Amino acid sequence: MLRFPVKKIRKQFKLLLLLVLLTSAVWFTYLHINQGKTIKLHFNYGKGRFSQLRKNLHFPLFPHTRTTVKKLAVAPKWKNYGLRIFGFLHPYRDGDFQFSVSSDDNSEFWLSSDESPLNARLLVYVGQLGTEWTAPGEFSKFRSQSSKSVHLISSRRYYFEILHKQDDKGSDHVEVGWRPFLPGLKYEVIDSAYISMYTDESNLKMNSVDHIPQTLASHIRLPVESQPQGLEEGSIRQHGADMLKPDPRDTFYSTPMIDPSHLENVLPACLYSPTYVVKDFPIARYQGLQFVYLSFVYPNDFTRLTHMERENKCFYRESPIYLEKFGFYKYMKMDEEEDDRPFFFPNPDEITESQQQPDTDANAAELDHDPNRSNPDPDPEPEPEEGEMSDYSYEEIEARPGWAEESINWQRTFSVNPMDFELLRSDWNDLRCNVSGNLQLAESEVVDVLAQYMEKLNERNGGIYTLLRIINVEKRRDSARGNRYLVELELMERGRSVVRLSEYIYLLLHRGRQGEESLENTDSAPASAPASAPSAATTAYAKPLLCQPVMLQWRRDVMVHFVVPVKNQARWVQQFISDMENLHRQTKDDYFSIIIVDFESEDMDVEQALRESGVPRYEYLRREGNFERSAGLQIGVDTIEDSHSIVFLCDLHIHFPLNILESIRKHCVEGRLAFAPIVMRLSCGSSPQEPDGYWEVNGFGLFGIYKSDFDKIGGMNTEEFKDRWGGEDWELLDRVLQNGLEVERLRLRNFFHYYHSKRGMWNAQNKKTPKG
Repeated sequence: MLRFPVKKIRKQFKLLLLLVLLTSAVWFTYLHINQGKTIKLHFNYGKGRFSQLRKNLHFPLFPHTRTTVKKLAVAPKWKNYGLRIFGFLHPYRDGDFQFSVSSDDNSEFWLSSDESPLNARLLVYVGQLGTEWTAPGEFSKFRSQSSKSVHLISSRRYYFEILHKQDDKGSDHVEVGWRPFLPGLKYEVIDSAYISMYTDESNLKMNSVDHIPQTLASHIRLPVESQPQGLEEGSIRQHGADMLKPDPRDTFYSTPMIDPSHLENVLPACLYSPTYVVKDFPIARYQGLQFVYLSFVYPNDFTRLTHMERENKCFYRESPIYLEKFGFYKYMKMDEEEDDRPFFFPNPDEITESQQQPDTDANAAELDHDPNRSNPDPDPEPEPEEGEMSDYSYEEIEARPGWAEESINWQRTFSVNPMDFELLRSDWNDLRCNVSGNLQLAESEVVDVLAQYMEKLNERNGGIYTLLRIINVEKRRDSARGNRYLVELELMERGRSVVRLSEYIYLLLHRGRQGEESLENTDSAPASAPASAPSAATTAYAKPLLCQPVMLQWRRDVMVHFVVPVKNQARWVQQFISDMENLHRQTKDDYFSIIIVDFESEDMDVEQALRESGVPRYEYLRREGNFERSAGLQIGVDTIEDSHSIVFLCDLHIHFPLNILESIRKHCVEGRLAFAPIVMRLSCGSSPQEPDGYWEVNGFGLFGIYKSDFDKIGGMNTEEFKDRWGGEDWELLDRVLQNGLEVERLRLRNFFHYYHSKRGMWNAQNKKTPKG
């Protein structure tokens, strides 16, 4: 007879109940802590703004400490403080200079046109909102960091002023660099030989303030001409996204194009056959995105979402644990007062497991110092700021294990090499980080390539062209064969008219093996090519050849068809049509059409809306049944008669930049290139004017391709993705790559995907509550 184990089950039930209770307690604690962090972040937002510094009762005449510094690179290694540094700048040569400031957190560098403080004007700055910061020596993160050309004379001195506001996080530092206004040169920190004191304070008391200059920098309200952009009195504070600031790329389409005949035979022709093309290479399902590489861009287009890096530091190649504990001090060599030993932290690889875990006793050791006293009294209870929970305790505890916190030294300066973290990235498509912008191309490389090209262009055209501006250069790297560049220049023709040049060129680095058929091994080879042919087992190397890649020219007047399937999305359909009307009105470009495939929408008459719109061309197609994205796209493409036109597979909820048409045309080349622009996905509550969000690095649903290439690869997979979608873009990408096409992948400025509700989409049926 079987016996039912009642006691055993009862015992196990008690253990199970205990486990559930413990799990609930852990979850409740996690939610409580997380809520506390959220509240703290909310009240800390904007903490580093200079308005706090300028509102201080004692600013700028009565600081806590007055001292001198020997260079414009200061790191007191403290928190929640403000600095004001002023004096005279002594240029080491006559000429044009460029300045930059780097800091954690916000900073401003003011420079006078002479030695008078009254003429000081804001030159460069880091941040407006209190959330911006840079790593030590990072002089190119924000557009506002770098100045325009400033002409200085060595026999004169110029008044300067630095403001710095640091919050309670990060590696506090502020440094000012300068360089001659020449391309390719690096910034150098302004050292002691080029600065002097405003006045000698050695015999003055703290209450002697008549000598301290009061400037525009030290007042709360600034005149309009001196304010950072977006801070004018009565205006709405501009969003912190650098991408919102004007860029010559945005409107370059409106500049007249250079006469195409002037570009013929400028460079020798050469075959274009990159080694990274994976034609006929077996690609596993959905693995095509692993074979898509990124292009490099110059100058900086500021697509990096610096305003979204408050908690996301994936851009910097550092251990998150190291950054949390030590910040970026490893990039700085401290200038010691007594000896030359550099300040250092332990190697992040040597941090033990116990040090990696939160230590409540060690977090309590970080005392919230009162700036009015050097030795805080451990007895009084701390008073948290209004609306903020205190993180600190004044209990007697042991020192933090592993490293010792140094005392505050307002004279502590440091040395640092310019750090361009953009150049540390590779062209691999990093799917883990969605705030990084386009890869940055080194200025020195651009200058070298363009110098060669401009020489050839003027040789061909009798020296009639002068380079005015480098608008845009895009590089696709192929270390095994050569680099492809899209060069976009603003030129002066014959000293009278401004024209634009936008051409693909190729820098052939390595020559093919003997026996390979290539134009670069024929008459177009340079004079420095070896006279004798290499052996079959070796590769011939010659001087890099700047040449014109055959069959790699983009068409300026090619038709672009936007294909969009829709169903019951009236407000978004109307917005899309309005955006297309505005695109036509602003650009005067007639060479595009919209094709809307309507799956029996009942909330609007889509065809009538198209008929009443001002778009240059449209096609309305109605289809019965449930919404099918793949089928809708395929139906739209099938109506296009000209196979030599471009198809742009599109989403409905997109904000387009005005240069979208030329961006698609430039990056689609029949038989060669397809285009998958990266869109910025806006967060809930965001807008194109306040773009908080992330780059959609995984999505390939927005896709430009010539219709002939689209037909060649078989079009959309309508059978497998008949009743579902999500993955059809990756499956299409696999086939595009296997057919030998390159896929250009770039983040586009001001190219947004609106946040939208998914209610009523994807044929979702409303659930009815059963009657009981």
